[in-house]
Amino acid sequence: MTFASAPGVPIPVLQTGGETGNPATFVADLLEGAGVPGTFADPAGAAITFLVVLAAFVVAGRVLIVPLVSRLLDSQGLETHAKRPLEKLTTVIVVFVGIAIAFGFAGYGDFLQSLATIAAAATLAIGFAMQDVIKNFVAGIFIFTDKPFRIGDWIEWDGHSGVVEDISFRVTRVRTFDNELLTVPNSQLTDDVIKNPVAKDTLRLQFLFGIGYDDDIEHATEIIVEEAERHPEILGDPAPSVRLTELADSYVGLKSRIWIENPSRADWVKIRGEYVTNVKRRFDEEGIEIPFPQRDLSGGVELNTPAEGSAVPGDD
Repeated sequence: MTFASAPGVPIPVLQTGGETGNPATFVADLLEGAGVPGTFADPAGAAITFLVVLAAFVVAGRVLIVPLVSRLLDSQGLETHAKRPLEKLTTVIVVFVGIAIAFGFAGYGDFLQSLATIAAAATLAIGFAMQDVIKNFVAGIFIFTDKPFRIGDWIEWDGHSGVVEDISFRVTRVRTFDNELLTVPNSQLTDDVIKNPVAKDTLRLQFLFGIGYDDDIEHATEIIVEEAERHPEILGDPAPSVRLTELADSYVGLKSRIWIENPSRADWVKIRGEYVTNVKRRFDEEGIEIPFPQRDLSGGVELNTPAEGSAVPGDD
């Protein structure tokens, strides 16, 4: 610390080698006044300033900025699967901006410029090394914008199926119906065909009933339709329908088409099971058989018997 002794010369503010009025310089002067050697006061002051400013900015961001962004997203009508990643991204941006501002307050200007140069060179190398990560990130953006499915939807893809539990920018987590958790890269869900049975308010179910060739087709059709109309969770509009679709080797195939409302995997399995059980019970009561595969063999079987008096192998 230096003080001017000549009359009329202004006395400068406390300084330790940094800029006049710099927060890091002020902290360093406090440390030096508390007995800390000047060699350590400057770097310690800069470090303390950096940590305090960063912590204050992060706390302010979580208390003010993130809730503000969340309310803004709610006002736009965004759903949970779209809000959650955007809130995480907001938090990352807050931390990044806080680091940049903390560098400035701490007087790390030269260091920040060097860091930016290194980061630019590292970004190019990282870009080549993280092509898959970037691909999944871009795919995640398409999932958020196109909305092929949402959290809670039941989806099927590439031989897999389950209920979506979480969607992030890189992966989607799906809980299978065996209670297994699948972590799926987003690119697999955008490059392949995705079936979303619950995307609409209604879902059509189909089931093939097989009856014997000697059974009455019209009567069997009436039974199938009647049981659909009796079930409280099967819609009457669109109405249930039955079509003859197969003349197989051992049965006549009648395909039933029914519709259910607000579908989910549990509802779909339950309703179809109850419906098929009711139709089978009616078939049994009405004497309509559900045949099993049969095969008719034709031709003859020739048996070779040893000639009279000939020796039989193994006889002594």
